[in-house]
Order: sequence, then C-alpha cells, then structure tokens
Amino acid sequence: MGERSVDIPYGAGSVRVTVPEENLMGVYSPNDVPGLADVQAEIRRSLAGPIGSPPFRELLRGKKRVVLVADDITRTTPTAVIVPILLDECNAAGVPDGAISVVIALGTHRFMTAAEIRAKFGAEVLRRVAVVNHPFRDPAAHVDLGQTKNGGPILINRQVYEADFKIGIGSIVPHHICGFSGGAKIVQPGISGEATTAYTHLLSVRAPRSWLGVLDNPIRAEMDEIARRIGLTTILNTVPNRRGEPAAAFFGDVTLAFAAGVRKAVEVYAVRLPQEADIVLAGSHPCDIDFWQAHKTQYPADLAVKAGGIVIVVAPCDEGVAPTHCGITEIACRSAAAIRDLVAAGRLADEVAAALAIAWAQVREREQVFLVSGGIGPAEAKKLGFSHFATAQAALDEALRRRGAGAKVAVLTHAPEMLPVVEQRG
Repeated sequence: MGERSVDIPYGAGSVRVTVPEENLMGVYSPNDVPGLADVQAEIRRSLAGPIGSPPFRELLRGKKRVVLVADDITRTTPTAVIVPILLDECNAAGVPDGAISVVIALGTHRFMTAAEIRAKFGAEVLRRVAVVNHPFRDPAAHVDLGQTKNGGPILINRQVYEADFKIGIGSIVPHHICGFSGGAKIVQPGISGEATTAYTHLLSVRAPRSWLGVLDNPIRAEMDEIARRIGLTTILNTVPNRRGEPAAAFFGDVTLAFAAGVRKAVEVYAVRLPQEADIVLAGSHPCDIDFWQAHKTQYPADLAVKAGGIVIVVAPCDEGVAPTHCGITEIACRSAAAIRDLVAAGRLADEVAAALAIAWAQVREREQVFLVSGGIGPAEAKKLGFSHFATAQAALDEALRRRGAGAKVAVLTHAPEMLPVVEQRG
C-alpha cells in the first residue's frame, strides 16, 4: 500500500499529512496564474482603459472632497501600490492631498493597528493623507438613508457618504455570501452599520447553501443598490493569484468592471473535481487570522464533499474565534432552525454573528466538521459544533476510520478562495 505526503499551508508554515494512495482523489489548489511583473504598470493600464466609466480624472473634475475606500488586512490587495497612484491622479485633476482621505472598509472586523495600517498602505500614503478605520459600532458615525427596494436598512459611514467622490479599492475572489468579493462589497459590509450587514448576511442564509461562485444573486443585488445609492459607482479591483500576488486589475463601473474581474477570478480559482469526495481536507490559508475568516474554508469544502461526508478544517486562528463577535460561541452549536427562531424572536443582539452561525449549522447538518486549530481548543470547538483534533493527521485517520476503507479524500490547499466544480455528483 503506497502513501503520499501532502503539505497544507498553515500560518507562516505548513502541516504535512500522509494519505493512502488508494484513498487520495486529488490535491487541489487555485490555478497557478502568474503574478504581474509590474503592478504599477497594470494599475495605470486599468486607469487608462476604464470599463463602463469615464476616465478617472474626468470623474474627479470639480470635486472638493474625495474618499478612497480600501479593504483591510484580511485581503491581499496591493493598496500600498494602488493608493499613491490614485493620489497622484487626484492631484493632477486638481484635488490636493488635504482634500483626500482613506477609510478602511472593515465591515465588522476588528480595527487595524497603527503598525498594520503602515504595512498595508505604506509610509508615503500615511504621510500624505489621513487613513482611518471604519467605526462600524458608532451610530454617530453613520447616516441613515432609509431602506433598499427590498426593505433592507441602509446605514453608511458618514465620512464616505458626504464626500463629493468615492472609489472602492479591493480584490475579487470567490465568496460564500455574495458569490465573489470585490465591487460593491466594499460598501456593504465594508463601510456599513451593523444593522445593514446583519440584513444582507441573514438574507444570504435563507438559501440552503452558500452563494459561492454565483455572480448574480440576491445579496449582490442589494450591495449594488446600496453602493449606487451612496454615490460609489467606481472601483479599482485586483484579482490575486494563489500566492496573493496581483494577477490583473480592473477599473471602472462598480458592476461592469466587477463582472470583468470575476471572469479573471474564475480563471484563477475554479478547480475541477471528478466527483464528490467522502472526506475533504481543507486548509484555511490565506484566511488564517481567526475563525471569523477561517470559516470560509467550509463552503468550498461543502461543495466538494458528499452529503454525510466529513470536512476537516485546518486553520491556525491565532486570534481565536471572532474578536468582534465574542457571543457567537453561545449560539453556534445550535441548529440552523433554532438560531433562526432566536433571531425572529429578537433575542440576539448580534445578528451578523447569528447569520454566520446559521451558515455553519447548515454545513454541519449536511456533513460532519472536524477542526484542527492551534488557536481554538477542544472546549471552544465543541461550542462551535465541531470535533477538535490536535493534528491534521489524527483528524484524517479518524475520518478514514469512520468513512471506511474505500473512502475518497480530496485536499483543498487554499480552500477559502477556491471554487470547486464537481463534474459528476452522486
């Protein structure tokens, strides 16, 4: 009986597992698309060829206050390269640095530290303009714009809303809530109040499975409406490769440039599996910080595994479960129906956390989930409804024992940003 050693990214290093050859269906990673040789040149090329939009400088004509809305440390967008170019373009259009600011689109993530901001944006940007975290829990920092056509509340960062011009800066990868990250997602949840984010997240879990890889969906429609309502009609998005290097850039209209970027993202992240696996061993890289990021590992694995199978999530989670949503551990082990009932009864203050807890429950109700994590111990894993294992090898060995000698194993090395396409479903 032959065996194969497989390395799975884990934080700054990797973990190795040994899989019997007869059980290994395959090791799958995002496609090896090269990174850009000259990122600055690609950013300038995208600005010179806007998609569905006037040129950047034309958009800036006569503007007095400009806000660049950029994603946070959980994304690999090369903001330290992009923002200085945009600042120079603003200056050339007559907007001085003093009239420009950067708002970090945290959604409901924790504030970035001063050191993280410097690393993400670079010393030049910090010298030229103010860079601030989005204060998502400060009611005074938001403006209430009423509701979307479907009744969703629109609470938006006041600083961004009141700017004459705003542009979203982010990256496009597959995403479980809205199909793909990027585009209008920089507004919702990026710079929205918690009530708005709770609305879209709860909307997403009305479907029995995630919207991963689906371009047109109800959540994206809400995000697009909210972005246009606040006047953010322009984006500059990059598509990273599996090493986090930018592979392409897209500038222009918030929906049209986004759609063009999605086509590139599919080229990078869609991977074909011949069939559903009995066991999916899935690494959380690059979403490693906490389980609020690493939970994204489950949804590609859910697409790749048979009903009743086993998903093994391998995630460092050095910052634990969810620093800004600590109460999630009190509800996460319940059924999806039970959590929905709590939401309907108004008994949960943190409805963003409730939405993710429902998503996790929906996965658990289709398959078993094992968790291998140095940052989350057995007691916390149990509260999340997962079986904890000290090592990936121990988890795999137990999964093979439970699923039997003929069980097929698929390994997803960079699961959170992968889009499994199963050619034959049972």
